[in-house]
Amino acid sequence: TQDSSKGTINFHEYIGDGWCVFFSHPADFTPVCTTELGAVARFSEEFAKRNVKVLALSVDSAESHGKWISDINETQGVTVDYPIVADVDRKIADAYGMVSPNAPDTLAGKLTIRSVFIIDPNKKLRLMMTYPASTGRSFPEILRVIDSLQLTDTKKVATPANWQLGEECVILPTVNNDAAKELFPQGWNEVKPYLRLVKF
Repeated sequence: TQDSSKGTINFHEYIGDGWCVFFSHPADFTPVCTTELGAVARFSEEFAKRNVKVLALSVDSAESHGKWISDINETQGVTVDYPIVADVDRKIADAYGMVSPNAPDTLAGKLTIRSVFIIDPNKKLRLMMTYPASTGRSFPEILRVIDSLQLTDTKKVATPANWQLGEECVILPTVNNDAAKELFPQGWNEVKPYLRLVKF
């Protein structure tokens, strides 16, 4: 349970039976973070379509977050409608490894690094990415990873480099051709015995 821009929230209750993207920010009123939070607000419908809740974290107070959200809405032309967790004592940032004492652009560990966590409905961490403080995150890439995870959780496939939803996937090497005929009656393109491409 933690204070946030939307009041006190319980992490597990907030996620419910859906997915969650949890991402950290070095501080309020920072330029790159302002664009990132705006970008996430712009993608709100895309996250909702995938049953994904978004949760941000910054090491300032909930009151500060509220003022910052006003700036984000004004400068980015959006409405931030997801919570930003207050982590003034940095307990969450420390627990989740969001602080890097050796990173040159985090004031010797006083600022969080740009971490992203994708958490599934079983509350299992499925992806963790860390960006340098100087680099804004690519949220289309985060959505792409969610698409891949949600597809590969239900089909015996993996997704190749630069894959986008609707494109060919790779049949898992553990699936022999007899099993593949049942799983993929539409057929597949066998480039090599270990490289079988299938489309849904």
